[in-house]
Amino acid sequence: MVPVTLTVVRPDQGEFSWSVTVGPDQPRDNSTANQIKAVLGRAEPGQRVQLWIERAGADDDAFAFDLGFVSYRDLWRMQLTLPADRSSIATRGFIPGADNDDFLRVNNRAFHWHPEQGGMTPRDLADRMAENWFDAEGFRLYEQSGCLAGFCWTKVHPDETPPGGEIYAIAVDPDFHGQGLGKPMTLAGLDYLADQGLTVGFLYVESDNDPAVATYRSLGFDHHSTNRAYRLTIE
Repeated sequence: MVPVTLTVVRPDQGEFSWSVTVGPDQPRDNSTANQIKAVLGRAEPGQRVQLWIERAGADDDAFAFDLGFVSYRDLWRMQLTLPADRSSIATRGFIPGADNDDFLRVNNRAFHWHPEQGGMTPRDLADRMAENWFDAEGFRLYEQSGCLAGFCWTKVHPDETPPGGEIYAIAVDPDFHGQGLGKPMTLAGLDYLADQGLTVGFLYVESDNDPAVATYRSLGFDHHSTNRAYRLTIE
């Protein structure tokens, strides 16, 4: 197997100074371990380093532990076949510029606890909107009485076989909790993806988020694979 270069980033927020991602096709061998050790060698004492192993298998804990990492987070990929049931609510596409502030307000209220999605700034949103995958029509908004009540942001992955459609981020404003909007908001995103001709829908969810997992299972999603995160403090 030909080694694949690790993804290494220096996050500009959060608890980690460095983050390393081992892709699903990256061999868990000495070459990969040495690349990770090289990153650890660049970190300073007291800094925390995060290691993500995508589609983690039975032997990956031992691989990470041998490097000094401890697991702390599982992110499940849940998947279903499209089309799913149609949504019962009407949504519209995101309008860049006009909807930015309302989206950021709802997003940061709903995801105040989330290490990646929470605390999003206008610059963060602009950066994501500049990505090649961004599709304003696939960014579905639901309003009540002129207020943004929730959103379902989708992302198409044409490089997968077959191409997949992701529920990239979904949230309901806390002021609208208790109305049962989670399911129809998810289905609105799946409707859009199915209408693009996609036959696979998926999303990522924290493995210990029992209410969300139960909701997604009720819609037909099943656990497909696990991305596992590990952390290490440099001494």
